[in-house]
Amino acid sequence: MTDLISGRETLEDIQFIGAVGGFSNSDVLGSAKGWAGAFLYNEKANTALKNFFKREDTLSVGICNGCQLMMELELINPDHEVHGKMLHNESHKHESGFTSVTIQENNSVMLKTLAGSTLGVWISHGEGKFNLPYSEDKYNIVAKYGYESYPANPNGSDFNTAMMCDTTGRHLVMMPHIERSTFPWNWAHYPKDRNDKVSPWIEAFVNAREWIEKK
Repeated sequence: MTDLISGRETLEDIQFIGAVGGFSNSDVLGSAKGWAGAFLYNEKANTALKNFFKREDTLSVGICNGCQLMMELELINPDHEVHGKMLHNESHKHESGFTSVTIQENNSVMLKTLAGSTLGVWISHGEGKFNLPYSEDKYNIVAKYGYESYPANPNGSDFNTAMMCDTTGRHLVMMPHIERSTFPWNWAHYPKDRNDKVSPWIEAFVNAREWIEKK
């Protein structure tokens, strides 16, 4: 952020950015609100991000706090008049646990090859509820929690949403931490009949790399 605000970084030669989890700016003003403000109220950072999303050779993923950032900046459905927001979990507390998501048929560059899979994944957030004002068909929902009720859905998201992307499939946001679920030993439970060195979640990043290489 310091580099973007100062102009040292413009993202012009970057094709893939990840907005990470981890309570950036100590959740000033609420989850990702301070982080979003750092883009909105700094001309160089704002211009760099807008130009990045205008290009057709770019990918992005926002995970947890990064998802909150991208939703706050209205980057996923920019054409909507009323934008979805991330709200406090229905439990009104921070939720941290191991759940599962089912990946739907989707056009996400990172996750379309995993459609039909149900995979374990970690979650850890206080404001993870996707509040989506339109009907479900107006959104590209990539993955849903294993079942709709708590604790599988830890936050009460509309349409049981865990992950979604923009219309192009290039920009993906999610509350679950696939990057924390990379190795079998990361998982709270892993099927004993599999002998995987890495979990299937690594495929999302392989897909991103291969897409960029083709560009």
